[in-house]
Amino acid sequence: MLTVAEATAAIFEAIRPFGTESVTLGDAHGRVLRQPVAAERDQPPFDRVMMDGIALAYDEFENGLRSFPVQSTQQAGDPQQTLETGKAIEIMTGAALPDNADLIVPVERIIVNEHGAHIEANYEAKRRQFVHARGSDHRAGTELLRPGTRITPMDVAIVASAGLAQVDVAAEPAISVISTGNELVPAGETIEDHQVRLSNGPAIVAMLATHGYSNARHDHLVDEPEVLEQRIAEHLEHSKVLVLSGGVSMGKADFVPGVLRDLGVEVVFHKISQRPGKPMWFGMGKDGQAVFALPGNPVSTLVCCRQYVVPALKQMSGETRASPEFASLSQAVHFKPKLTNFLPVKTVSNAGGQVLAMPVPTNTSGDFASLTGTEGYVELAMEQTNFDAGTIVPLVRWQ
Repeated sequence: MLTVAEATAAIFEAIRPFGTESVTLGDAHGRVLRQPVAAERDQPPFDRVMMDGIALAYDEFENGLRSFPVQSTQQAGDPQQTLETGKAIEIMTGAALPDNADLIVPVERIIVNEHGAHIEANYEAKRRQFVHARGSDHRAGTELLRPGTRITPMDVAIVASAGLAQVDVAAEPAISVISTGNELVPAGETIEDHQVRLSNGPAIVAMLATHGYSNARHDHLVDEPEVLEQRIAEHLEHSKVLVLSGGVSMGKADFVPGVLRDLGVEVVFHKISQRPGKPMWFGMGKDGQAVFALPGNPVSTLVCCRQYVVPALKQMSGETRASPEFASLSQAVHFKPKLTNFLPVKTVSNAGGQVLAMPVPTNTSGDFASLTGTEGYVELAMEQTNFDAGTIVPLVRWQ
C-alpha cells in the first residue's frame, strides 16, 4: 500500500499533458497559459500626465512666472502637442506630456479665465511632478506572463495590453464523472427508505469547476458489470479523464477495478495509507486517459478528489504549482491508526497574522454535512499519533 507521497508521485509520473489550443481574449479567463506574454511597447508608452491641470515649462515657473496664456487643450488620446514659450496647455489625465513641457500643475491649484491660467500664490512645484515616465512600469519586450499562469481578470488586461487578440492555452479536457451504486437516487426523484441521495457526482463536478475545469459531465451507473463495462467504455472513448465514485472496495458488488481491467485500463495503484479514502484506485487507459476511482463514502470522495484529481488536472494543464500552505492547530489532536489523516478544518487568523486550523471531526466518512463551513483539511503525518496545539501542519483548501 502506497503512502500519500508515493501515490501522488505515481500519478504525476503516469499522466500525460493536455494539448494546446488558441482562444480569443474574451475566452481566456480561467484558462492555463501555454505561451509567454511579452510587453508590446513601453508602459506607459509615453510620458503620461497623471492629473487634470496645465502643462508648462518648469524653468519658467522657477523663474517666477505664475500666469500663462492658454495655448490649447490636449485630452487623453489626442496627438502630442508642442508647448510654445511662455504658454500653458490645458491637459487631461492620461494625455501624453507635450513636447517642451516638464511640469503639471493640478486644476485645483489654478484659476483659468479669459486672461489665461493663473497659479495660486505660494504654490510649490517640482520638475516632472505628476508625470508617469515612459517605460517606468516596464520596457517593450519584458515578459509579463509566463506559461503555466492560470489567467485571472488582471492577466486578461495584461494580455490585451500586449496586443494579443488570441492566446495559446491548455486544451480544456473532457471529463467524465461517474457515480456507481444501485442505492443512489438523484435529487427530485422519489426515494425509498432504503435508498440514499446521489450527491458525490454533483459535488465532484462542482469542485472541478471551482478549479477551472468546467467541461465535466456526470453519469450514474448501477452496480451491474455489463452496464458498467458498456458505459465506462463509452466514457473512455470520449473523455481524457474519468473520475468514478464508489465500487472500489472489497465487497461483492465492488466491480469497478475488474471492469476497468477488462477495458484495458492499467492499474497504477489500489489503496493508499490514509484516512479517509484508503481504497482509492488509479490507472491509465490505453489511449492515455487518466482514470481515478474514488471511494464512495462522501468525505472520502471529496478529500481524494481535492488531494489527487485536482493536482493531477493542474499538472496535465501545465499550471504552475502553488506554494504549499500551512496552518497551526488550534487544539491538540490524537489520531491512533498508523495512516495519514486528512482532518477537515475551519480557519481563522489571530492578531499576530497566524492562520489557525480548527478541527472539525466527521462522525464517519459518510458525514459530509459536517464539511459545510470548512475551508479544507490539514494533513497529519502517519508517523505521529499526538499533535499538540500549535503544531504547524500542511493545509489544503477545498478551493
